Amino acid sequence: MKIFNKLKEIVRKKGGGYLVLIDPDTRNNQELKEFVREICDRGVDAILIGGSLIIDGDFQESIRVVKENSSVPIIIFPGSVQQLSFKADAILYISLISGRNPNYLFGDHVIAAPYIKKMGVEPISTGYMLFESGRTTTAEFMSNTRPLPVNKPEIAMAHALAAQYMGMSTIYMEAGSGADRSIPSEIVKAVSHYVDIPVITGGGIRTPEDAHSKIEAGASFVVTGNVLDDSDNLSLINEFARAIHIKENS
Repeated sequence: MKIFNKLKEIVRKKGGGYLVLIDPDTRNNQELKEFVREICDRGVDAILIGGSLIIDGDFQESIRVVKENSSVPIIIFPGSVQQLSFKADAILYISLISGRNPNYLFGDHVIAAPYIKKMGVEPISTGYMLFESGRTTTAEFMSNTRPLPVNKPEIAMAHALAAQYMGMSTIYMEAGSGADRSIPSEIVKAVSHYVDIPVITGGGIRTPEDAHSKIEAGASFVVTGNVLDDSDNLSLINEFARAIHIKENS
């Protein structure tokens, strides 16, 4: 079964899927090894790996370490065409539909496509929507695009529907890594109920209660990232999993 189909089956059974995003810059190999083993034992359904800007990390080595120590699928969340690896199980084949930068809408995809095919990695066509978060995030700066407003749900709904009509498999809504605040659940609800494809949401989600509200609003998957950089917050992983897997805890 394809990775994306497995994830959709998880949503059907559990009510929501819990994804953790790893930035290779934030941990050395030993820390990464321990972190991956830790989160896999606590209810995480898949691992996303990537970043808008990788300075210190060795992406290929990070993928190897994560893959060798993970019991869940490894999915690349690419910040550039350099973030490709045959060691991953899948890759979010992202088009930044909230912006109008042609490279991120389609240009880089042409460069990456032959490599992805050669590597045999499953592409998951993803319409990526970046929302304003209270400050300029790395994703916003590096993509040179304006984020969508959080007080105009109709704009988000139209963008998501266009992505669905273009044949994309999923919508990824986020405020950017390390955002001051997450996307309002009202926006998640508006988009989730307007399209027929799964919605992923992340960025600025720091509490299980916020994660739960996103699933209740209609999101299929919730992503956490920076909140787990603090080792004191690792105990939250179990709580996030319970908050997201609503069918298991109803």
